[in-house]
Amino acid sequence: MDSTDGLPLCFPNLNSSCRRLLRPPSEAALLYTLLAFVSLLTVILNFLVIFSISHFRQLHTPTNTLLLSLAVSDLLLGMLIMPIEGLHYIETCWMLGRLMCALSPYVLYSLISISLGDMVLISVVRYLTICDPLNYKSKITMTNVNICISLCWTSSTIYNRLILREHLENPERFNSCHGECVVVIDHIPGTVDLFVTFVGPSTVMVVLYMRVFLVAVSQARVIQSQTAAPNARVAPTAKKSQGKAARTLGILIVVFLMCFCPSYYPTLVGEVISTGLSFYSVLNWILLMNSCLNPLIYALFYPWFRKAIKLIFTFKILQSHSRDVMII
Repeated sequence: MDSTDGLPLCFPNLNSSCRRLLRPPSEAALLYTLLAFVSLLTVILNFLVIFSISHFRQLHTPTNTLLLSLAVSDLLLGMLIMPIEGLHYIETCWMLGRLMCALSPYVLYSLISISLGDMVLISVVRYLTICDPLNYKSKITMTNVNICISLCWTSSTIYNRLILREHLENPERFNSCHGECVVVIDHIPGTVDLFVTFVGPSTVMVVLYMRVFLVAVSQARVIQSQTAAPNARVAPTAKKSQGKAARTLGILIVVFLMCFCPSYYPTLVGEVISTGLSFYSVLNWILLMNSCLNPLIYALFYPWFRKAIKLIFTFKILQSHSRDVMII
């Protein structure tokens, strides 16, 4: 059954069904191919990060534990959210029912908040590593990091439960027809969310990174002044590696800001956040692409990740004592 104006319906047996936009077969095939590629690439890259950090004992450090948490949230976004969002965009109808309409935005926002929290924690750890090295080991222990990660995951799920409370209780309240899944966050909670999940964390990360950058620059000058001293090789080498880590952190933050800023555009211009906006899908996919870009940054700027990938794909991890390989 088609609608009165000739457009097909999402659910032909329901008179209250939404209209469906039929894409040409070639366009639909291309979109599904891109969706499968991006989703699979996101899952594979983040799985490699998770496996590398989990397998090699030398990588069991506080900073890498935070990277592990970040990779887990990014992997879940690629595995659970990208296929759902892609299906919704390509088919132009919500085909997954009321329960998934309630849970999908909640899982999406929770995982995004977790990734953001991990980024903040990574910035704090890097700041203490470079700017307060004497107290680093006493403050940044595996126990403290694990506690912070647990608090990050717990607080993110609780916070987004409060933000999306009305949607979780009645996910169809803003739907105008069957085949929609519209999430609306009013201006006041949207503004609060802007400061809690973007402005505040972004400010913390940028301020900490600027401090790290200034210290790294001063250390680089020390390295240059000590290059002529034959007995001063170890310390400059350590400082040089810290400078590279600081640069990688800066790239992560810049990419994060580029991916996250567009998604807060509606709030910044005074509009309510609604998945029914015509440009929402574009903003949402820019946000989701951050989950795929993070492990690519690791591959480009972390030598240990490239070495771990080489050991994995050459099956050397199957050898005895592979967990004890010097990866750094």
